[in-house]
Amino acid sequence: PKMKEDSCLHAALLCLGMLYYSHAIATEKLNHARPSLHGHHEKGKEGQVLHRSKRGWVWNQFFVIEEYTGPDPVLVGRLHSDIDSGDGNIKYILSGEGAGIIFVIDDKSGNIHATKTLDREERAQYTLTAQAVDRNTNRPLEPPSEFIVKVQDINDNPPEFLHENYHANVPERSNVGTSVIQVTASDADDPTYGNSAKLVYSILEGQPYFSVEAQTGIIRTALPNMDREAKEEYHVVIQAKDMGGHMGGLSGTTKVTITLTDVNDNPPKFPQSVYQMSVSEAAVPGEEVGRVKAKDPDIGENGLVAYSIIDGDGMDMFEITTDYETQEGVVKLKKVLDFETKKSYSLKVEAANVHIDPKFISNGPFKDTVTVKISVEDADEPPVFLKPSYIFEVQENAASGTVVGKVHAKDPDAANSAIRYSIDRHTDLERYFIINAEDGNIKTIKALDREEIAWHNISVFAVEVHKQHQEAKVPVAIKVVDVNDNAPKFAAAYEAFVCENARSNQQFITISADDKDDSANGPRFIFSLPPEIIHNPNFTLRDNRDNTASVLVRREGFSRQKQDLYLLPIVISDGGLPPMSSTNTLTIRVCGCDSNGSLLSCNAEAYILNAGLSTGALIAILACIVILLVIVVLFVTLKRQKKEPLIVFEEEDVRENIITYDDEGGGEEDTEAFDIATLQNPDGINGFIPRKDIKPEYQYMPRPGLRPAPNSVDVDDFINTRIQEADNDPTAPPYDSIQIYGYEGRGSVAGSLSSLESATTDSDLDYDYLQNWGPRFKKLADLYGSKDTFDDDS
Repeated sequence: PKMKEDSCLHAALLCLGMLYYSHAIATEKLNHARPSLHGHHEKGKEGQVLHRSKRGWVWNQFFVIEEYTGPDPVLVGRLHSDIDSGDGNIKYILSGEGAGIIFVIDDKSGNIHATKTLDREERAQYTLTAQAVDRNTNRPLEPPSEFIVKVQDINDNPPEFLHENYHANVPERSNVGTSVIQVTASDADDPTYGNSAKLVYSILEGQPYFSVEAQTGIIRTALPNMDREAKEEYHVVIQAKDMGGHMGGLSGTTKVTITLTDVNDNPPKFPQSVYQMSVSEAAVPGEEVGRVKAKDPDIGENGLVAYSIIDGDGMDMFEITTDYETQEGVVKLKKVLDFETKKSYSLKVEAANVHIDPKFISNGPFKDTVTVKISVEDADEPPVFLKPSYIFEVQENAASGTVVGKVHAKDPDAANSAIRYSIDRHTDLERYFIINAEDGNIKTIKALDREEIAWHNISVFAVEVHKQHQEAKVPVAIKVVDVNDNAPKFAAAYEAFVCENARSNQQFITISADDKDDSANGPRFIFSLPPEIIHNPNFTLRDNRDNTASVLVRREGFSRQKQDLYLLPIVISDGGLPPMSSTNTLTIRVCGCDSNGSLLSCNAEAYILNAGLSTGALIAILACIVILLVIVVLFVTLKRQKKEPLIVFEEEDVRENIITYDDEGGGEEDTEAFDIATLQNPDGINGFIPRKDIKPEYQYMPRPGLRPAPNSVDVDDFINTRIQEADNDPTAPPYDSIQIYGYEGRGSVAGSLSSLESATTDSDLDYDYLQNWGPRFKKLADLYGSKDTFDDDS
């Protein structure tokens, strides 16, 4: 027992020394960041006397497990000042984040309780400040001290993917293992604590076409020769599961839509062997006779087909061109036809792919042929426009009556009737244009603005004068050509800030411009100052020749008290003909900055503020810290020689569900000291913490070497067993010298005695039997018996 006591005392002293060292380092960093009011008597630069009081707090590490759902507030920890003699004259005050709302303090005992359920994912820690004051006069007895309450994580958040739906592409006929896309999920739980945030990916839907790497989330192809023409789109469901993918972990899913992109693996094919066409003898050269189309299931450039006439008696009379928009071969008349001379012609047309992929040359040949038979007819036909569509241009702001262009249609019949033209007013509701009914000339009625409408798409009708049922319609696209009628302006509402201590020729803002005109009349922009302020004593302008300009300080030293605002006019010209320019005003504010040029304040009244500590004051503070550390080491050494415990608890210390941290371990970042959930639940020693909100799927086997607790267990035997295991365990980490046991056994006749786990605060149970349990439960018998006594008295 003596050796056990010495080893525990050594571990406690070691942990306490580490705590004081980390606390001293944190205090040193804090003192560099803000002024401190404690120190030896030493004069600063202004002659004030600085003081430092000895801090007398006894601190604990404060941790609270998130999502605690007990009926009573959770005891976070206890604050105690060494000047507190227990007479009730000291009052503890708590302030800071959540003070009074989430965390409350007993002003007599210093106990801090959490009154609300905490969520680590909403907030991981709270910074609080405690102070001891005189209860009667509210006079501070100790300087305020700051501490942190950290929220300990549990696995209560499922993995979530960055996107609910992903879209990816992969070429068809790709090799097995080709990377498609990487999906990524995140877990809001603490990645540094357990496996709550360790994710494993798996595929739920999409086999056998695709697979996913468990650790990286990269989706790869799993089958060779997938054909886009057979199936273009695949829907894959990916699951991310935490706890390393083990049973009991939480999971999330996402959908991935994978599209196979095309490669040229199919030759063109005509759907029929012969095409029949007809053409009027009155047709003019250049008129379209008909169209042929070879179907290629490939798309894009892989499906491009070029047509040519390779044989036939009509090779001199007809020609064929390729319409790359519709992938059709357009047969056109090459010479004038005579119905009485020849009534039919035959052509042999070939369709071939434009782009051929050498990887799939074995699938060729990538071409096909078809026969086209054309008959010459003499039929009554509607007017025919010489072009299938027209594109004209007109300058914006052109005067009313400006000619835009001319359309032309003719009657293909032998009668060659006169044609009348008109505009479909459904396509020109604002009536910007008018057409001459006889010659087809289109003119403007109103001035056009390119910045308002850049393209006008109208339709023109052509009808025969004597046969108005014969009607033709052609689309006409009119492009409004830009003229330089808009001046460039600032690209944004700029507001610049310049430091009072700015150096000469120092750049402090870069500006750019926008122009509503087309690029031909817009950039490049030229920036300059107006001639009247070209020699501005405060600021100058530098054109960067990349459509931006930099504003620089011309002189050194500005004063907010003299002038805190400057207005700098800047002239911006474009590169159009004729050039347009505008004058824009840049607002410049004078601000206070530190030595690195970072803004501190732009208010004039802030100029008189001064803060900071002298170097001598900082050295004095560091010296005080070193002296305190020496005193602490001497105190610990004396205590060790006397073999007295460092902290004395009251004789009747009701622990129940109260978590007390009497040693500082490895500091606030030491999360491996012990798991309080394991101490409260024997199942936790197996690495499995059961969830209370779901039914467990199976029961973990107990760890070898540990005896499972029987249904009826004695608390004293349980604690003695755990003490013996802790003493004999060579792998136990020496982080803690005090082990706390909040587990009271399973299946006990008495049940739980914890008030924190009680369903209600009032109970009708009879606790008289506690009087018969001996001196160990005398305190509980008095506490629960007092309620009955009070009821009897009333």
